Amino acid sequence: MSGNGRHMSTSAYRLAAALLALCIFLFDVLSPLQGAVAVLYVLVVLIAARTSWRKDLFAAAAGAIVLTLVAYAISHGLENYGSPVLRAIVSIAAIAIATMLALQNQSAMATLAAQARLLNLSHDMIFVRDIEGGIDFWTHAAEQVYGWSAAEAFGRVADELLRTRYPVERATVEAELLQNGRWEGVLEQETRSGARLVLDSRWAVQRDRLGKPTGVLEIHTDITERQAAHAALVKSEHRYRRMFDSSRIGVLEEDWSEVRRELASIQEKGIPVSDYLAGNPDFVARARRLIRIVDVNPALLSMVFVEDPKQFLTTVDDVLSITDRTFVGALAAFARDDAFYEGETEMVGSDGEVIPVFFAITFPPSADDGDNVLIYVVDITERRHAQDAIQQAQAELAHAARVATLGELTASIAHEVSQPLMAIVTNGEAGMRWLRRDPPNLEEVETALGRAVAEGRRASGIVKRIRAFLKKAPSHRGELVLSALVEDATALVQRELARANVQLQVDIQAGIPNVHGDRIQLQQVLVNLMINAAHAMSAQTRPRLLFIGVVQNSSKNIEITVRDTGPGVSEEHLQRVFEPFFSTKQDGMGMGLAICRTTVEAHGGQLAIETQPGVGATFRVTLPVTEGSAAG
Repeated sequence: MSGNGRHMSTSAYRLAAALLALCIFLFDVLSPLQGAVAVLYVLVVLIAARTSWRKDLFAAAAGAIVLTLVAYAISHGLENYGSPVLRAIVSIAAIAIATMLALQNQSAMATLAAQARLLNLSHDMIFVRDIEGGIDFWTHAAEQVYGWSAAEAFGRVADELLRTRYPVERATVEAELLQNGRWEGVLEQETRSGARLVLDSRWAVQRDRLGKPTGVLEIHTDITERQAAHAALVKSEHRYRRMFDSSRIGVLEEDWSEVRRELASIQEKGIPVSDYLAGNPDFVARARRLIRIVDVNPALLSMVFVEDPKQFLTTVDDVLSITDRTFVGALAAFARDDAFYEGETEMVGSDGEVIPVFFAITFPPSADDGDNVLIYVVDITERRHAQDAIQQAQAELAHAARVATLGELTASIAHEVSQPLMAIVTNGEAGMRWLRRDPPNLEEVETALGRAVAEGRRASGIVKRIRAFLKKAPSHRGELVLSALVEDATALVQRELARANVQLQVDIQAGIPNVHGDRIQLQQVLVNLMINAAHAMSAQTRPRLLFIGVVQNSSKNIEITVRDTGPGVSEEHLQRVFEPFFSTKQDGMGMGLAICRTTVEAHGGQLAIETQPGVGATFRVTLPVTEGSAAG
């Protein structure tokens, strides 16, 4: 009931009680009957009790008693002590008893309401039904999960409303409930929308004073997802062995329990594990022998040329190369409770051959989940042989891409060189004019010559950058000021952007630290990204905007974003934009973005794309900050 409705109901009960009291008083005073008319004031008390306010109840009782005494005094006077006194006393007693019973009833109703509110706080679906199944009470959680309101559920048979499916016959469940007073089990019910729920159900019988069942309290906990997860886990366990044996990737299962105890004792002494491992190579060598190999799959046996694993593979020391440098990192990751650890190392076959491999270790989340560790191993011998050739090819390809990019930017470079040259001429002429004045203005002459010198140095810098860009030489890395790097890159593409009618906006966060890298390579990345953005916006009629932002993110890394307002990248192409020889442009080579990602990753960073089709694309270059670097 709403607040207004409740207020109107309370007011109506109060008015009805007052009118009834007045009628009884008038009837008692004016009627010639000599009965205990004042007993009718009990009705006034009962009506006042319907407001649920104790003060209304007390007010009604007090008023009834006062009216009874006033009516007695008017009708009989104060000197008549016969039967009228007895009738008045009976009436007052009746009023008092009715008041006391009404107060008890209000207290009981308040207790029931409080209990109902507590039940409504539960996340479980709770309802009460009679012995025939009709619903008498329905919590808020039941409304939310099942979809029926309390008003809609009241009086409905629970099994019919929820289409309950029992694990056994319904009669068997009811018999156990009546015999034991309780029943617990898993059943299925259906929501209003038709969704089937798997529920952990608990029933309890309510009985009267004679022990006769009067109702059933049902509490249901939704375990649909838990049941599905359990079924998936069982299925996964059955599948695990088959996958373990049939996988073409080498898999080892190892017991790290002894190592866990050793590392725990080190941590209890307050010694950092990483420092202890770095200073105790003897412990690392012993830990290799402490880790027992529990199981291996056929692919791993084939990789190390072993037929019977029991004769050769006993501990990690049996299979790991003595030159391995990753085991220390794996121990540190295990001590930190990391979820996994991966890297490249070398294994030793039964014939002594060294096998380069890539491995990934999955650690148990905690000691409570056991100490067995799974290690997945991939033979990368062929990749190792081809790695040098691939790196050489990438270097050649990057050089070719730089030359191709330079061809496209020739006009822009010529424009940039001509600008400082013309500025030099202009400043020189201005200086000469100031000298011809009488008297000469030497201060203005000095200013003009200073500008000419600055523009000459700028032209020289442009020429040097072009020569370094074309020169096929090893990468030269140093500390780079990001503001200068961005400024130089935008200067290279300024003419290209102007020809494409692209407006450029640059926002560099103040106090950005410097990064360590090859100036020409990182400059090439930014140039390529900006030209791609200009080409992407070339066909659109709306404003063509290009935003360059440089910030230091929450991880203290540097983020350079290149964002355009072009058509973006479609979902079907999003996963392939960094693949070599893939291009969305008809005349594209498909190497620009691939080389950009390789270059950024070679600097220890990442290149990622975010896109919203029809709105634009954002390329995000993340570079690490070298410790101790200054702010540019």
